[in-house]
Amino acid sequence: MPKRRFCRIIISMSANEVVLYRKYRPQSFEEVKGQDHIVLALTRALKINRLAHAYLFAGPFGTGKTTVARLLAKAAACAFSETETARPCNHCENCKEFSSGRAFDLTELDAASSRGIDEIRALREAAEFTPLKSKYKVYIIDEVHMLTKEAFNALLKTLEEPPGHVIFILATTELVKVPETIVSRCQKFIFRKISEEVMREALLKIAEKEKVKIDAEALGLLTLFSDGSFRDAQSMFGQLISLGNQKITGEETRFLFGAPAADLVRDLTEAILKKNAEKTIKLVQETIKEGIDPQLVLKFILRDFRNIFLLKINPAYQTALEKSFSKDAADFLKQGSGRLESAEAENI
Repeated sequence: MPKRRFCRIIISMSANEVVLYRKYRPQSFEEVKGQDHIVLALTRALKINRLAHAYLFAGPFGTGKTTVARLLAKAAACAFSETETARPCNHCENCKEFSSGRAFDLTELDAASSRGIDEIRALREAAEFTPLKSKYKVYIIDEVHMLTKEAFNALLKTLEEPPGHVIFILATTELVKVPETIVSRCQKFIFRKISEEVMREALLKIAEKEKVKIDAEALGLLTLFSDGSFRDAQSMFGQLISLGNQKITGEETRFLFGAPAADLVRDLTEAILKKNAEKTIKLVQETIKEGIDPQLVLKFILRDFRNIFLLKINPAYQTALEKSFSKDAADFLKQGSGRLESAEAENI
């Protein structure tokens, strides 16, 4: 299974419908989920007016790098930003233009498609001119690691001697590919994958706003499939909502995204717990014959064993399990922890 994505299924949507990750994109730092360490640092810098000339945001896909970059740009441009909270007002002309991406003083460049030296030279020349409306001209370069060596060299010259009215925000999912000469001239922030608890709470709030219900198993599956990417979780949730049902179930979620049946995963987990090698091999062979992705099955089994070990060590963990699993599934995991030898759990 590809590391970046679990599955891509396209479902037709009406022309006027906005995908969830755009519809619920944070409009203030307070709405950003799972990146408290970054929000704290940036808001403090805004409060005391000590913004750097260049930032480097690094981290996995869908964790909020571009969103935070746009919020930082908007907060720096806001004509009525609240000093105590560094919150953009979202009502002034600058805020509206930055929110819509139409601001003259905001330039977004996708280095995956515009990666050559000509684009960076044009950016350098434009950066010399003063902003038209706001205090700063902000340049957001997404997937910056895709720039060519020549383009990086051209960008380095600007980062070494930046105009005082310019802020560069570089975003990347592959920090190791960004030259050290670039990294050393930026304030670096590492974005984390979104935790399961934060993901569940955020998805429940979206479900409430969208007037749909979602059961514990479906929530747990979405957090598993998204692998810490909030954007992926919202995209998959949007696909489920598009089916038109008032309640989203775990069974429906498994069917839509091609996940292995709960019984199959349970049988495999039980066979491994009982150390029944013959049955385990037989079930694996049946899985392959049915065309189910073995890596995906392994991901489910590993999740089960992780929870079984945690239950063995801390029985109170049962309460947390009930938020992500159906009652039957949670009871099965509890029984599995009872079969596990204490010595095995201690050696993990």
